[in-house]
Amino acid sequence: MTNAVLIIAHAPLAQALRQCALHIFPDAAAEIGAVDVRPDAPPDETLARARAALARLPGAGALVLTDIVGATPCNVALRLSAGARTRLIAGANLPMLLRALTYRDKPLAEQAACAIAGGAQGVVLMDAGTVQKGDDP
Repeated sequence: MTNAVLIIAHAPLAQALRQCALHIFPDAAAEIGAVDVRPDAPPDETLARARAALARLPGAGALVLTDIVGATPCNVALRLSAGARTRLIAGANLPMLLRALTYRDKPLAEQAACAIAGGAQGVVLMDAGTVQKGDDP
């Protein structure tokens, strides 16, 4: 059984990341949840929305991705993850999400490690002189 992915981030990032991921993994729509945290929403309301989103997701576990350590989405995600079948990663980016989806059939701890590696490997200093794989020299 696969693991789901739940994104909890400042609005509109969670839904935007989900939509980007669905361009590449359209078959994973049911396995990707997103909770956009509005600036005026009380944390308890956001937590209730996150719990409902997590409950709707299928799978053996859920990898929870959030954007900024210490911010409201992360704090909500920490409360959500306490005692749940989840792993939480802060610093979400698209390469991280894509890697998490690629390895959603792995055990949750391994999926989390792959997602972190993908997120880190997706951050590269680029300049005009950088040649991409497949580009003409």
